[in-house]
Amino acid sequence: MTLATQVLAVNDDLPIRTDLPVHSGKVRSVYWLTAADSARLIREKNYPVAADTPLAIMVISDRISAFDCIWHGENGLNGVPGKGAALNAISNHWFALFKQHGLADSHILDIPHPLVWIVQKARPLKIEAIARQYITGSMWRAYSKGEREFCGITLPEGLQKDQKLPEILITPSTKGILTGLEGVPEADDVNISRADIERHSAAFGFEQLSDISLYETLLKQGFGVISDALAVLDQMFVDTKFEFGYVNDANGNSKLIYMDEVGTPDSSRIWDGASWRNGSIVEQSKEGFRQWLLSNFPDPDILLNKDRMPERAALARDNALPTEVMMDISRTYLGIAEKVTGRKIELAANPKAEIIEVLGRDYGLIAE
Repeated sequence: MTLATQVLAVNDDLPIRTDLPVHSGKVRSVYWLTAADSARLIREKNYPVAADTPLAIMVISDRISAFDCIWHGENGLNGVPGKGAALNAISNHWFALFKQHGLADSHILDIPHPLVWIVQKARPLKIEAIARQYITGSMWRAYSKGEREFCGITLPEGLQKDQKLPEILITPSTKGILTGLEGVPEADDVNISRADIERHSAAFGFEQLSDISLYETLLKQGFGVISDALAVLDQMFVDTKFEFGYVNDANGNSKLIYMDEVGTPDSSRIWDGASWRNGSIVEQSKEGFRQWLLSNFPDPDILLNKDRMPERAALARDNALPTEVMMDISRTYLGIAEKVTGRKIELAANPKAEIIEVLGRDYGLIAE
C-alpha cells in the first residue's frame, strides 16, 4: 500500500447505476440515481421525503483545489490523504449539531461510507453565502486599499488586519454566472449586496422575498453554532461559506435547507486561538496551503489575478508539489477533523473498492 493508493483522486468513474451524466466538481462528483432506484431506496430505507423525490450519490474526492485550480504532488500523489474523509466527517458533525439545536435540515439522507453521502435533489440558491467574524482575506485587501464599502456594507475607519469585527457580517457573492441582472457583473464569485439580491430575488433562486431574511438567519445561526463549538476547542471561526437550497418535504411542502459542506477547512478559515493571542496566525484550513502557494511561486499575481487564468492553470498542471507539502495539508485536515469530532479519522486502504462494495451490497446501486 502506498500513499497514492490511499487517495481517491478520480471519483467520477464509479460503476453506480445512473441514466444521467455524472456531474464532477472541483472536489465532489454527483451521480443522479434512476427514478426506480430513488423510489426503491426511499421505500427500503424509510427516508423522510416524498416517494418521488430524486436522489443522488455524492462522492467526495481527496483532490486539493486552490485559486480555482486542482493541484497535484510528486510520485502520483494526485490528492491529499484523508482530506475527503476529514471534510465529510466535519460536515456530518456540524449537521448533527444543527439538528440538536433545532436548525434547518440538510440535503443529506444517509452516509453509506466516510466518502459518500446519499442526498435529495435540491433547488440551489445561486449565492455563495459568506459570513465574516474577522477582517482578513479579500475584505482586508480591499480595506487596506482604502475601500470602505464591501457588499453594500460600510466598514468603519481604523480597523486593523485580522481583528474581530464589531458584528458578524454577511458578504455574499454570486454562485455561477448570471446574465442580464442590472448591477450584477456577469461573472462567477463576484461580490453582491443585499440590495442586489432583493432586486433580483427570483433570479437568485428565492421562492419568496421573505426567504432572503430566512437565509441570513440560517447563515448566522449555523455560524454561531459552529463558532461556539470551536471556541470550546480554543479554535476561532474566522469566516465561512454556506450554500442553501430548497427541497420538498414528505408532504410536498417547500423548505429552505443547508446544502453542500459546512464549517470545513475547504469552506472556512479557522485559526488556532492560543497562537492568535500570542500575535501569530496558525491556519487550520486550506488558507495555509493558499499562503504556501503565494509564497512559493515568484509571481503571486498569477494566482490572484483572474485575468491570468491560463497561466494559473499551466502553473497547477506543470508543477508537482513536494510530498511533504501534500502531507502537511493532510495533517492540517485530519488534525482539525479529529479535534472537532473527538475521534480518529481512519483512512481506507482502497477507497474506491470499499465504496463499490458497500453501494452494491447494502444499496443495490452498482451496475451489472
